Amino acid sequence: MSTEMSPIMVDVETQYLSDQSVPEENRFVFSYTITIHNTGLQAAQLLNRHWIITDGNQQIQEVKGKGVVGEQPLIAPGSSYQYSSGCVLATAVGSMRGYYEMKGEDGQLFQAPIPAFTLAKPMALH
Repeated sequence: MSTEMSPIMVDVETQYLSDQSVPEENRFVFSYTITIHNTGLQAAQLLNRHWIITDGNQQIQEVKGKGVVGEQPLIAPGSSYQYSSGCVLATAVGSMRGYYEMKGEDGQLFQAPIPAFTLAKPMALH
């Protein structure tokens, strides 16, 4: 598995879902929208995901699985793929990071890193 600079760039937008959260029961629900950009010269297919989710108590969940939202998209050079998903934390603040396992048109497997991003209830961080 190659660890060179990935031709895949990942952008993340997060949102706190107050209507689904119950802070009194330590239930904080977040959504995130991920845009995966293929800046490389060949198409790449997203095969698997690997997330490390850390809450404000430093409790860590690892999530591994095939594809994203039931898909294993093939992303053409110069194009993007976007999806939305969610996460439930026991604290008002947490973070997520990880990587996608990708396969280039040439059959090479590589990891596309997902930089760490923060999940935070508004006004939870000062």
